[in-house]
Amino acid sequence: MSLATSHAPIHTPELISDMLQEYGAMTYEAIKQYLPTGMPRQHLYDLVSDYPERGGKMMRSTICLATARAFGSRLEDALLSAVAIELLHNALLIHDDIEDGSEERRGRPTLHKLHGIPLALNAGDTLSLLSLRPLMDNIQRIGSGLAMRIFKETERVAWESAEGQAMELGWCRDNCNDLKDADYLLMVLKKTCWLATIHPCRVGALIGTRGQIALDPFIRFGFFVGAAFQIQDDLLNLVADARYGKELNGDIWEGKRTLMLIHAYQQANPGERQRLAETMALSRDQRTAKQVFWVRQLMDRYGAVDHARRIAHGLAGAALKEYSAIYDGLPDSRDKQFIQGLPTWVFERN
Repeated sequence: MSLATSHAPIHTPELISDMLQEYGAMTYEAIKQYLPTGMPRQHLYDLVSDYPERGGKMMRSTICLATARAFGSRLEDALLSAVAIELLHNALLIHDDIEDGSEERRGRPTLHKLHGIPLALNAGDTLSLLSLRPLMDNIQRIGSGLAMRIFKETERVAWESAEGQAMELGWCRDNCNDLKDADYLLMVLKKTCWLATIHPCRVGALIGTRGQIALDPFIRFGFFVGAAFQIQDDLLNLVADARYGKELNGDIWEGKRTLMLIHAYQQANPGERQRLAETMALSRDQRTAKQVFWVRQLMDRYGAVDHARRIAHGLAGAALKEYSAIYDGLPDSRDKQFIQGLPTWVFERN
C-alpha cells in the first residue's frame, strides 16, 4: 500500500524538527522543576535525572502540546500533562532496558549497565511516582474535572503499556515463533502506540476542547502513526548507526518478535524454522554473533524488510485519512501542520 491518498501528504521535516526542538526544550525546562536534587543523590536522584537529561526525540510531549494548541489551548495549559507523559516514558524505558537486557540507550550505556539492576529498578520506580506530581498540579492549572479525566487517561495508558510489554516478554520467555502480523500489531498497539501517540493526542484534545470531544478517533489515528513509527524503529535497528543511539541488530540479540522475524519464520522451510526457533530459544548471553548474522540473512532471503516497509507505509496512509477526518475543520496552524506531517516524518527521521 502506498502513502499516496486522496489527502496528499505534506513533507515538513524542518517543521517537525523545529517543533520537536522547540516544544521539547520547553517540556524539559518544566521537567527540571520536578527532578529532586536532595539526598540520596549518588544512589537515587542522579539516576532519576539520567534518562531525562539525555534528551531523546521528545515526540510524545510535542504531540500532546501540538494537539492541544491545534484545538485552541494555550501552551501553558498543556505543559504539565506533557511533562507527566515524558516522565512516565522515561520510567518505562528504564524498566524496558532491564527486562530486555538492552546495553545502549540514547547513545550511552543503559542505566542498569552503569549502576546495576537494583539501583536502576528503584530509579525507574521513582520516576513512575514522580510522573504523578504534574498530574496533581494540573488541578490548579485546568481545574479538577479535566485534571481527573487526564489522570484516568494516564491510568489506562499504564494498563495498556503493561499488557503490551507482557505480551512481548512472554513471547520471548516461551519462545513463541508461530506468530502472525496481527499478533505483532496488537502488541504494538498496546506497548507502543498508547503511550507514544494515542495518549498524547487524546490528552491534548481534551485540554484543547475542555473535554468536549469524542476520543475514539484518536485511537485509530494514534495506532496508525504509532505502529508505522514502531515498524520503522525496528527497521532502523537493523541498520543502526551513531545517530540511532542503539546497538546494531539489538532486537535480534534481545530475541524480539518483530514483523521481520515473524515474516522470516512464516516463509522459512521446516529446517530453517527449527534452526530459527532453536536460536531464539537462547538467552542473549548464549546467542552468538554468527547466529545473529544468520537470522539477519534469513530476513533478507525472504524479503522481510520490504514486507515490513509495505505495512508501515500502508499504516501511514491510513493515518493521513484519519487525520483528515479529525483535523480538516480546524484553522490552519503550525501545530496542525506538525500533526499532519507525522506520518511522513516517520520515514524521514533517523
